[in-house]
Amino acid sequence: MTRALGVALDSAAALRDASGRDEPRLAVIAMAVELAGADAVRAGVVESLRPVRETDLYDLRRAARTLELRMAPTPSLLKLALEVRPDRVILASEPTAARFEPAPLEAAALRGVVPAALRALAEAGIPAWVRIAPELEAVKAARAANALGVELASAGTVDLPDAERALALDRFADAARMAAKLRLAVTAAGALDARRVRALVAAAPVLEGVVIGRDLMARALLVGIDRAIRDVRAELG
Repeated sequence: MTRALGVALDSAAALRDASGRDEPRLAVIAMAVELAGADAVRAGVVESLRPVRETDLYDLRRAARTLELRMAPTPSLLKLALEVRPDRVILASEPTAARFEPAPLEAAALRGVVPAALRALAEAGIPAWVRIAPELEAVKAARAANALGVELASAGTVDLPDAERALALDRFADAARMAAKLRLAVTAAGALDARRVRALVAAAPVLEGVVIGRDLMARALLVGIDRAIRDVRAELG
């Protein structure tokens, strides 16, 4: 199986904000990572429109071959997605100030606001997935909400101590198999690097792809974008 690699650009946007400058430009990074072999680039947008800005989204839409937008299912962000028209939307809980990583959707959201957001995106011709915890009930709720796919949150699985990781990987694999059985596309994101991708794919070979952000960008600072992406590709199979 050839698995897809997505690269999240949020950490590059955060670096830009910390510097107080307009560089690095996300559109330039998007072109670089796609030329290096990434299948998609992702921007995570939140209500404050920081660190990823609204103008970034339009620039990325022009520059990227495949653009994913990760966002909470709120009316204002849904309106923005319908204007930008990414190739895919991933609905997730909005990150808190204390947690940079977006959280999976809660069960109440999967039953409440998510189905309407998925319906609006589908009517606009924009495929939409949901970011969920790697749990069987969450997978079933995603199917009931008519999501086209699920992104299983891998943070809290791959980053556990050795003694706990094996059991968590088993639970993750069960959720991935359930998603595939229900004919949901299934990917993973969260706390991933090349080494952790290898363990995740070994535990859940049904995975169709992964998304990596901070760790890949940090690695690229040392070895360059081409090498960083090539290293992950080697572990994806």
